[in-house]
Amino acid sequence: MKSHVHVYFSGKVQGVGFRYTAEEIARSLGICGWVSNMRDGRVEIVGEAEKSVLLDFIEQLKSRFSLYIRDTEIEWLPAQGEYKDFDVRF
Repeated sequence: MKSHVHVYFSGKVQGVGFRYTAEEIARSLGICGWVSNMRDGRVEIVGEAEKSVLLDFIEQLKSRFSLYIRDTEIEWLPAQGEYKDFDVRF
């Protein structure tokens, strides 16, 4: 069963390649959704896939950017099926 995750990463997560790395990992895992920088300095991610895949995605990001991430907020919802691929939003 697919899940929908909404994640906010805070810390020094902008200007370090976070969005493009997230896009690369998400596409390799078959996750649909998007990633975007926020005006307050956080990075926001919305993704849909199997929950185990989304958990792996989040852990890969935390591992690669452990020196930059200060906090992670995660909200789980039922999948809506509205995304066809994974994109960087500007």
